[in-house]
Amino acid sequence: MRFSPSFLDEIRARLPISSIVGRRVTWDRRKSQPQKGDFWACCPFHGEKSPSFHAEDRKGRFHCFGCGESGDHFTFLTKLEGLSFPEAVERLAMEAGVPMPARDVHAEEEERKRASLHEVMELACRFFEEGLQSRDGASARGYLNGRDLGPDIQRRFRLGYARQSRNALKEHLASKGVPHEDMVATGLLISGEDIPVSYDRFRDRVMFPITDFRGRIVAFGGRALSPDAQAKYLNSPETVLFRKGDLLYNGFEARKSVQSAGTLITVEGYVDVIAMATAGFGHTVAPLGTALTERQLDLLWRMTPEPILCFDGDKAGLRAAYRAADLALAALKPGKTVRFALLPEGQDPDDLIRSSGREAMAQVLAAARPLFDMVWMRETDGGGFETPERRAALDARLRDIARSVADESIRHHYEQAFAERAREFFGYGQKGGNRQPRGERRQDGRGGAGGGAGRPQRQPPPIISESLKRSTTLSGRVQAPLREVVLVMTMANHPNLAADHFDEFAQIELTNRELDSLRTQILEIAAEDPHIDGGGLRSRLLSARFGDLLDKLDLQLERCGNWQARADAADRDAADGWMQALTLHRKARTLHKELKDAEAALATDPSDANLAKMIDIQNQMANSDGTEALIEGFGISSGRRLQSM
Repeated sequence: MRFSPSFLDEIRARLPISSIVGRRVTWDRRKSQPQKGDFWACCPFHGEKSPSFHAEDRKGRFHCFGCGESGDHFTFLTKLEGLSFPEAVERLAMEAGVPMPARDVHAEEEERKRASLHEVMELACRFFEEGLQSRDGASARGYLNGRDLGPDIQRRFRLGYARQSRNALKEHLASKGVPHEDMVATGLLISGEDIPVSYDRFRDRVMFPITDFRGRIVAFGGRALSPDAQAKYLNSPETVLFRKGDLLYNGFEARKSVQSAGTLITVEGYVDVIAMATAGFGHTVAPLGTALTERQLDLLWRMTPEPILCFDGDKAGLRAAYRAADLALAALKPGKTVRFALLPEGQDPDDLIRSSGREAMAQVLAAARPLFDMVWMRETDGGGFETPERRAALDARLRDIARSVADESIRHHYEQAFAERAREFFGYGQKGGNRQPRGERRQDGRGGAGGGAGRPQRQPPPIISESLKRSTTLSGRVQAPLREVVLVMTMANHPNLAADHFDEFAQIELTNRELDSLRTQILEIAAEDPHIDGGGLRSRLLSARFGDLLDKLDLQLERCGNWQARADAADRDAADGWMQALTLHRKARTLHKELKDAEAALATDPSDANLAKMIDIQNQMANSDGTEALIEGFGISSGRRLQSM
């Protein structure tokens, strides 16, 4: 149902956001200032060891400077507890003592219907649990015991057994007063115009309940016991309760363990999840009978910035890993990536843990490799690159892969990293000697890029890359857009501006990792001591080992004439200059996104109108580069005239 802004504002006004958030986090006593309504904690949305999650009662907002999650009272409940927006509003309205507005009868009826379907799924789960412990469930218990899934584990994960009968569940639910249409709506029965009598979907199968992120059963996965079954695994169809691409097996329980574990692990099957969880890896999930989807990857990233994707050590597992790598490449965001853990050939997590113990699995996870290395391995494994043509073909493939990365900043770094790795791989730049590509020399003498499940025996040795040669260490200059330098250094030199522009500063999209780290440190210090002056902030930043970076940024500002961001600029000019830079930075980001859309439209439809639109956006970007908006009186307070950046 819809709620008026005034109604929502009344709830926010009566309930400090710290009272809502404080139930799920532990406030950091050193950084928090309760008397000012300012609180810090470790983020509940992703694993971290130092507090970067901020809640402010005055504004009624929370924001994590680590993962970027932010919002108000209602957002917190919907994101962390899985409540719908109306459910969150109703809960908080009750706490605040604010009467709910008149209800939408139709919406209320829909919600009641969904609740009744959840009850049907719960009844079915209990029936399957009872079936597992019955005489009929002996073979199912034997299968589970044979995989070390004993009674305690069966109860913990609510495992069950669907009897061979075509009508056992149907008759049981009917005896409980469940309407036939509800059994069909939940996917428990197979029915249709060409089926005279509906019958149970799951028969003679070990049953795995699937829950949503609120812990409610929404579907089942069934493992066939008969070798003649058409499908080894059978999942519930998509229903009003269940969309398999939007959920993860064990997602509800795994989310509770993410913060302490620091990451999330995905494996390929239900039994693997259970084996991992019982071995102490409770932060493990699995897709629901399909390859990982874009929506599921986004769910992983909501919980942790670098989930580990674990695949079986066989050809099928490697193919699945490569598909997941392509999916992740297209969706990458700054700070959001994946790592890959590849198991010994012929083993899945359940096999490895049972044969070699928890420590063996921990070693596999510790050796998880970055996405970049996984892609490089795929493109070079077993390939012969002894001719210029084959090397050129590899270069072309790597360029195409880099172009598949949607984020411009990450795409640039992938292009650069591929070029650097290729130079080292082919031995370019070495003095004399054999220039045979490294990927063709194996320790076992058989050629190719590596052994065992197609994996290399060793990683390429570190080299001084072109990007390193241009880095701050060797050149004394930070490789970041000048406008981003201005936005961060203005706050570093004039911390009194942070109080008025805290949220704006926190939400700026920065492409440079060093500037982003400096921004985070400034925000933490400013939140802890809102009245700190420039000298005090500089001293704190020096003690946090940002001294070299600050010196380089100061020099960069001086060389480029950006006086308004320096410490000797008047506060008024610093504030005006900062707002100018912010406005133009936002405009540039918007234009960049519009340009990408225009280029895509032109590629699909090369019409004159689309071409004209793309050229117009390019002209706007060119006109905005190197100029700042003029403000009357700008620079007078500092005894200067406006200079462009």
